Amino acid sequence: MARIGFIGLGNMGLPMATNLLKAGHQVEGFDVNGASVERLVAAGGASAGSVKSAAARGDVVITMLPAGAHVREVYLETGGIIENANEGTLLIDCSTIDVESARVVAAAADARGLHMIDAPVSGGVGGAQAGTLTFMVGGSANAFARAETLLAAMGKTIVHAGDAGTGQAAKICNNMILGVSMIAVS
Repeated sequence: MARIGFIGLGNMGLPMATNLLKAGHQVEGFDVNGASVERLVAAGGASAGSVKSAAARGDVVITMLPAGAHVREVYLETGGIIENANEGTLLIDCSTIDVESARVVAAAADARGLHMIDAPVSGGVGGAQAGTLTFMVGGSANAFARAETLLAAMGKTIVHAGDAGTGQAAKICNNMILGVSMIAVS
């Protein structure tokens, strides 16, 4: 089983991390909201204490953050994931962000010998709690193969869309179709 650093334990991230615990993985979490970390610990996980610790101790680091600016900060800034992860670590960003941020972060990860996928989700909080999320994945075939079992612990449908950023592009298309459908129903 994997040792996972999970950063971003909000409405989506906490149930996703909990599903990884249920699948037998070790999960050390970090969130700016300490109460979220306490809920992970109550579910059987551990507190990483910081982004740096989560990145340095994990075989895998998963993020679920609100926006591209947060992803860039957590991955790229001093004390961040890319600076502190060990060579060969698998990085999985499940945030729904812009394609350019996903590609910039993936390129920085690749330059450090890290393996990264962008894997935004569809299914909402209910899907996160039930472990039935859909993952739209961008990244190398090798990184996707390494991530697939972990994603399966959190979701039912896992689609590899292509290279870095294509998971985000697929998610944007998914959201656009949903929006068009809602307009048509209205």
